[in-house]
Amino acid sequence: MAIYTEEEAKKILEKALSFSKADACEINLSGSNRGNIRYARNTVSTAGYQSTQSLVVQASYGKKVGTATIDEFDDASLEKVVGRAEELAKLAPENPEFMPPLGPQQYDASITYKEATAKVTPEYRAEVASKSIVPAAAKDVTAAGFLNDGESFSAMINSNGLFAYNKSTNVDFTVTMRTNDGTGSGWVTRDFNDINKFDAAEASNVAINKAVMSREARAIEPGKYTVILEPAAASDLLRNMIFSFNARSADEGRSFMSAPDGGNKLGQKIVDERVNLWSDPLHPDVPTSTWNGEGMPLKKTHWIENGVVKNLAYDRYWAGQKGVDPVPFPSNGIMEGGDESLEDMIAGTKKGILVTRFWYIRSVDPQTLLYTGLTRDGTFYIENGQIKYPIKNFRFNESPIIMLNNLESLGQQVRVDGNLIPYMKIRDFTFTSLSDAV
Repeated sequence: MAIYTEEEAKKILEKALSFSKADACEINLSGSNRGNIRYARNTVSTAGYQSTQSLVVQASYGKKVGTATIDEFDDASLEKVVGRAEELAKLAPENPEFMPPLGPQQYDASITYKEATAKVTPEYRAEVASKSIVPAAAKDVTAAGFLNDGESFSAMINSNGLFAYNKSTNVDFTVTMRTNDGTGSGWVTRDFNDINKFDAAEASNVAINKAVMSREARAIEPGKYTVILEPAAASDLLRNMIFSFNARSADEGRSFMSAPDGGNKLGQKIVDERVNLWSDPLHPDVPTSTWNGEGMPLKKTHWIENGVVKNLAYDRYWAGQKGVDPVPFPSNGIMEGGDESLEDMIAGTKKGILVTRFWYIRSVDPQTLLYTGLTRDGTFYIENGQIKYPIKNFRFNESPIIMLNNLESLGQQVRVDGNLIPYMKIRDFTFTSLSDAV
């Protein structure tokens, strides 16, 4: 199945829209071509290629909405799916929060597509696996990894004259390395829009070294410790905060952004003044589409500036209720870092713990943004500026808000899961119990 050009996508969407008889109609067209390779026990287990396409019609009569989906785009199929959406709309109850489709919009040209990523071959994927498996076996380590790469497009049109199109590429890689004696584990993740930025050997060696270093971990007492969070660990907590800047939940008293006396914390200082957090669809390291699912343009938006809440996200309905302009939810999260390398941060730590990543994170209290979870795949004790030995994993209870108020220093930024997150040194991070898991 093809990745449609802007002209091809528009032609299909215009044809589908021509069949609409509803008061309003919005149609989304998307597709992707994706390849992957998976390996475990130092052997490739699966490899594949998937191509998909889908067209979704949302028809409305007044505030009654119906939706139908199809993956065939001949005229008869398009007419059928539009008719089906309209039939469902007539049967649906009214949606009191229904918003009519937007009119025409102006979008920045996105930078999400890289041709080299779209041209990844099965041979390239096999070489990635080899660059994990061969060095792992040489170190008495077993590799289990997954590479997923591809290109995709999305386009939308509506009866009010809006048309939007975006094409993107991405590559995602994760690998876990386990020592063959079962006592050590390492892990790494990498993701990029541009495959040329990905170094499989470098990433795999990071995980191998973590696995070897973490063998025969020692137990230390739970408690409050200074921690150095690698970006993957920091991101696990921060992304829960980044995508919780929701004005409605704050105004309704349901989130950490709710003010004690009602309303929200817009304009209030909530974290250390060194914290600056924003989203930007045109950032060269973490680009995204320049429009969202409603067709609203996405622009660079500051969420926290010098520790102060600068913006909250307002969907169109809630913005209308509050008499303010809509503010789209962030498409990525970018946190300002510092110049320190990981080695610098370790060297400047008298006593502390280095955390590779967290997992099994669960919400404890949404109004304080308190989470619990476990460390995993490489946790190390630091003393007098050096990693002394690996330690057994901990369960933690911590809030990113408390964490960012206990900030000691910020290091270099790293891309993680489409976000740009720095290394962080945090004091008084709360570990509540030990875990025997490697």
